[in-house]
Amino acid sequence: MAKTTQLLKGIMEGVILKVISKEETYGYEIYKKLQDYGFEEFAEGSLYPLLLRLEKNKLIKSEKKQSPFGPDRKYYSLTDTGQKEMEEFIEAWDIINGNIQKVWKK
Repeated sequence: MAKTTQLLKGIMEGVILKVISKEETYGYEIYKKLQDYGFEEFAEGSLYPLLLRLEKNKLIKSEKKQSPFGPDRKYYSLTDTGQKEMEEFIEAWDIINGNIQKVWKK
């Protein structure tokens, strides 16, 4: 598990940007989507500091909206800078993944 956690640390910002890029969404919904995608080892408590960092770095923006179920929710969407960062992450990931696949095949 520790090895998986270390690997996830380097990629989760890019993954979260991709999840947010699909539609405006709130924290718990992001967490549930990550779980659905198979990131079961990613703790919900790790998500919110990442969202704060992404917002501080102006990669995402938030807006409080009324929730039909209780208190207001903070909805996140990508900024133009966040869109560019996500695209660069995907390009870098594709290169790294391609290189790893070459190693596995040899």
